[in-house]
Formats: sequence, structure tokens, C-alpha cells
Amino acid sequence: MAASISPAGIAANKHVAIIDIGSNSIRLVVYDGWTRTPVALFNEKAICALGQGLGQSGRLNPEGARDAVDMLGRFVRLARAMAVDALDILATAAVRDALDGPDFVAAVESRCGVPVTVLTGEEEARLAAMGVLCGTPQADGTVADLGGGSLELVALDHGRFAGSHATMPLGVLRLSEASGNVRARAEDLIEGHFKTIDWWGWAKDRPLYAVGGAWRAFARLCLAQTGHPLHVLDNFSLDRHESLRLIELISNQSRKSLEKIAGLSKKRVPHLPVAALLLEKVIEHARPSRLIFSVYGMREGQFYKRLPPDVQWQDPLIASCSDMAQTAGRFPEHGEEMLEWMGVLFRNETESQGRLRYAACLLGDVFWNEHPDYRAEQAFLRVFRLPFMGLGHQDRAALALAIHARYEGDHDLPQAADARSLLSDEEQRRARVIGLALRLGHSISGGVPGILRTTRLFGDREILMLEVPAGDPAFVPDLSDRRYDRLARAAGFERFEIRKV
Repeated sequence: MAASISPAGIAANKHVAIIDIGSNSIRLVVYDGWTRTPVALFNEKAICALGQGLGQSGRLNPEGARDAVDMLGRFVRLARAMAVDALDILATAAVRDALDGPDFVAAVESRCGVPVTVLTGEEEARLAAMGVLCGTPQADGTVADLGGGSLELVALDHGRFAGSHATMPLGVLRLSEASGNVRARAEDLIEGHFKTIDWWGWAKDRPLYAVGGAWRAFARLCLAQTGHPLHVLDNFSLDRHESLRLIELISNQSRKSLEKIAGLSKKRVPHLPVAALLLEKVIEHARPSRLIFSVYGMREGQFYKRLPPDVQWQDPLIASCSDMAQTAGRFPEHGEEMLEWMGVLFRNETESQGRLRYAACLLGDVFWNEHPDYRAEQAFLRVFRLPFMGLGHQDRAALALAIHARYEGDHDLPQAADARSLLSDEEQRRARVIGLALRLGHSISGGVPGILRTTRLFGDREILMLEVPAGDPAFVPDLSDRRYDRLARAAGFERFEIRKV
């Protein structure tokens, strides 16, 4: 697969700014160029509570509106100072539904000199779904995006819009105010809207992708409650029954207990009961196979929407790894060669396994300039924690362990033990074989492209054999190393040999 490509006529390193005017907060994100995987160069949020009281008054919160106009002036000033190539200001449910929404838009446009796009409910829903597709191009299931003023549901069918969507005034702010934070009343309001949706049956046994700040906060609680070894929110996944169990458990926690959770914003805590109730009801109606939390939503959807179709359909993981190889690797083209060369050891791999091995081969020489004493550890930690798109927690652990083995990492590294806890014995073995094969290939070739293509790796009964050309000066010295027996044993052979032919 190709690496990142910028839209025609647009330089890849041009910054892109998107401002999201939500019902509770407004946020500026500046992305570092038109690449397949949006990287946030700058990210700032302000709580303005525009939608506070909207349900009763029909109008925006006056104080919040004044604060929002001031903050948007700051955001636009910063974006212009960064010389962004594009600046989009998007407004969602609060501005869309308020009687004085047009007046607010006019005030912002007069102050900032930039047009404001007020999204319809359908447009907001589609952008949230496109944000999920940005990270998971083949997403198949229901995207649920919870904001302060509304809840959007969108059906995706293997990376495409299935045609079903819904937008409802069930955001955490609006539902809290409408129900007076009385659970029974909130349940009645939710059920009143959910009964109008006629495609719940389609959602059954497909994943549910949870988007939005309130549900990201809930994901942090789930990570804390389960002792999950990787504190990365994106693609954190639970099965349906475990999700409901944790919702019940967390819903019974006191506010004081919740505020002690590391990394959880105290401003989110008051809205957690409503957010948990909404998630519970969506799960009960949709009956998904799994709950998957996504950190990518409407803003990433807007970014993704601007990319050409051929760039949109690139694999985000492979694009990211290709970018890393190009910028940090010594000979980035060597990854493709390595992938083919070691293929004999992985004849029966699935498509997803092959994708992960491809990513490992691209990353196989990225960490060459780390201090030798810490190279394996640093490489492992970076891969395990980097914000890769399109990578579940198990695959992230397998990829990190493969790179750890490539640099002969210490098996006792505590974080590596955390990664192994996410994988079966066979998955651990496979990651180790990939890493040790990378080490062999880089050692034999010096990491230089072209040399491996003159050799052949294959199994000869109990021996893992590497044939090399006898007349090639690169192989005249004795390159045998007892460490290579580790690869042979991990791959199911008794020993490793080099044969000159």
C-alpha cells in the first residue's frame, strides 16, 4: 500500500484548522498537513456551555455565547498566525436548534471574518461516522456520537454508509436539564426517541462505535475498573455483556470516587450518569457484538472528507508506518523487501495478520538511532503507545512485541509483560518470529536494499536454511550467529544454518 498522499495541488505540509462549536465546548484543532492520518499540531478547548438552558428557553446561554465569540476570535487569530491552508468553523446542535442561532453566527462571522457552517443533524451524523472511517476504513456497525446537545446514530456497512441514521435531542446537557437528572424521567425521554428508530435489528451483532467526549470519559473509567494494561482510549473494546456490567458498576460509584480516577476531567463527572444511561440504552436496543471506543469523530470526519477518495481508502496503519520509515529509517524501501523475504515463515497467515507483519517490516529500522542500551525498550514503548489509527489493542501489543524482539529486548521488561497479557501464546509466538526474522534480515543485509533479494530463506526438514550466493563478497565472512537459532526454534525448527551456493 502507498504512503500518505496529499490532495492534488495541495502541499502535504500545509496546516489545516477545524473549529467545532459544540453545545458544551468549542475546540480548535490544527492538523499538521494533508496526510492520510491527521496529526494534531495544536489542540485547545474552551467550555462555554452554549446549550445550557436551551431546552427551556429555546435560546443560547447568553453568557456562554459572549464567551464563545471571544474564544472564537482567539482561535481564528491563532490559526491565521499558523498560516493554515484551510480553516473550517462548524456549528452543531445548540446553534442549529436555538432561535438566536443565526444571530450568534452573524456575530461570529462579523468578529472573525470567517464563514460558519451550521450542520444539519444528518450532516453532523455523517461527519461523525466519517471520523470513525478515518481511523477504521472498513468499520461495520453503528456509530453513536454523543455531544452536549444531541445524539447521532449512523449505520455503516463495511466502510460505507448503509443509509440509516438518526439525530435526537439527547445530548448530555439537554437530557440532564429535560429530566432534572431523574433517571426514570430520562429513561422515558430516551425510549420516546428510540422507539422511532426502525433499524435496530440491522445493528444487532455488529460493533457499536462510541464517539464523543462524555463516552471517552466513560472509557477512562472502564480502563481503571478493569486494570487494562494499555491506557489508550482509541479502539479500546469490550463485549456487550462486559459493557453492561461495567456501566452498572460505574453508575453506582459516588461522585467523590469518580473524581479520584486519574486522567478524568472533573468537569465531565456531573454528566457521567446521563452518559452511562444513554450508552446502556443504546446497547440494549442495538445489541452489538462489541463496544468500541473511538477518539475520532466529527473534526476528523471533516478532515477525512476533504481528502481524495484514493487517499481515503489507504490503510491508515500502513500509511503511518510508511511515513515513519520515510522520515526516520535509513533505507525505507527495505521494508517491502523484508516483507517478501520472510514470507516463507508465514504461508497461512490471514489478511489481518499479513497487514500487521507489513507494518512491522516498515518499522523494522525506524529506531536505529536510539541509544543501544535502551533501543529495544524505547522502540517497544513508542510502538505500544503511539496514536496509530486503525489498530486495536491486541494488534498494537503484537506489533510492539515484534519490534521488541527485533532489537533483542529484555524479556523481563514490565511493559512487555503487559503487552503479552493481551495475547494468546500463539499470537506471542508469531510476534516473536516476526521480530527475530527482522533481526536476521537486517543483520545479514546490513539493512541495505537489494542484498536480501540475492538470498533465499526456507525450511529443510528440521533446519531453517538461508541460502546465500557463494561469490558475493557480502557473504564471504562467516555470518553464522548462534542467536539466529532462536528464530529457528520459534518458527518450529531445531537449528539455523547458512548455505553458500
